[in-house]
Amino acid sequence: MAGETSWISHCDDDTRREIREFDSFLELGEEVDKEGTAVSVDIILPDELLERILAYLPIPSIFRAGCVCKRWYEIVTSGRFLWNPSHLLPQKPWYFMFTNSDEPTGYAYDPILRKWYGIELPCIETSNWFIASSYGLVCFMDNDSRSELCMCNPITKICRKLEEPPGLKFSDYSALAISANRESHIYTVAIVKSKQVPDNFFQWDISIHIYNSEKVTWVTTLSEVLMGWRGGDESVICNGVLYFLVYSTGGGPPESRHALIAYNISNRSSQASLRRSFIQVPCSLTCGRLMNLKEKLVMVGGIGKHDRPDIIKGIGIWVLHDRKWEEIVRMPHKYFQGFGEFDDVFASSGIDDIIYIQSYGSPALLTFDTSLKQWKWSQKCPVTKRFPLQLFTGFCFEPRLEIAP
Repeated sequence: MAGETSWISHCDDDTRREIREFDSFLELGEEVDKEGTAVSVDIILPDELLERILAYLPIPSIFRAGCVCKRWYEIVTSGRFLWNPSHLLPQKPWYFMFTNSDEPTGYAYDPILRKWYGIELPCIETSNWFIASSYGLVCFMDNDSRSELCMCNPITKICRKLEEPPGLKFSDYSALAISANRESHIYTVAIVKSKQVPDNFFQWDISIHIYNSEKVTWVTTLSEVLMGWRGGDESVICNGVLYFLVYSTGGGPPESRHALIAYNISNRSSQASLRRSFIQVPCSLTCGRLMNLKEKLVMVGGIGKHDRPDIIKGIGIWVLHDRKWEEIVRMPHKYFQGFGEFDDVFASSGIDDIIYIQSYGSPALLTFDTSLKQWKWSQKCPVTKRFPLQLFTGFCFEPRLEIAP
């Protein structure tokens, strides 16, 4: 199995010392074997050391290891193994790609092994649901009725339905975000609802609803009418702050079609009005995608032409520092051409150091590693285009074994 051969290089000093000690037993075993008696490595290794060895494997290899024998299965499914994430090898975020077919089955891409795995998502019924993820948990919300919310771990398939906030299905636009605590596993779900004021296209009622998994309750924390701006479907929670994009409903310059609003979830009492929380976007955008990369807000955006802001001329990546945007990189033209230079909107999501960018019109998936400053195409996805208007979309998530909704 790929990845297992190099596990020793990732071990700490104590583990290497224990392995060297067991090497002497192996040498003794070889001498005994000459006399016709074999000594099994599986018998020699105690559970604690075997557990530490298996923890250095990638997630797919851990699943395969559980199929080796009953002892290995009991180890990788034990509470001690799953609830000790400090022993587990850090995992790169996976990207799940699926199409707009009736059944949202698709494939998950592992950037470490550069392989696609067929996965059937639990809970979700159609491909147009809202999706948000954080630390191994994925939240789904029905886009049509907005009356069904589900939380799940796509690796373990453990699911839980959440009670929806009151009045959710009566909104015109909704944005979904989630933040899970890595230590306590308590998670927060945020929904930004946007509803047009009757008989007034320029006024929109924006409300924010927060769910806490520890209290198991929804709280409506804010409701405010904005003039000339409406909410959309793009939001993310980063370092205790809810960020969401708003869209101009007219009356302003064409290059100011988007703006960002920052809402402090952890300290709502100090929150001023939403209008005073506006942050200008770095340039004219055809679309913007928000993501949390190590508790820093990052945006991937389609850059609009100066004279035609609705026509894309490139794709940029920015990080927000104290209400000011810093450009990380722009997609090189050779990748922009291969990506689809005529698509003014696209899917993009990221976690930790990895950003995924995908065209809606094809299964091509491009990755950017922010630590290495490296662009790379993924391996070709097995999903195929079955009809001309078929669209492709996706989201990224952390493959975790120890967290459950």
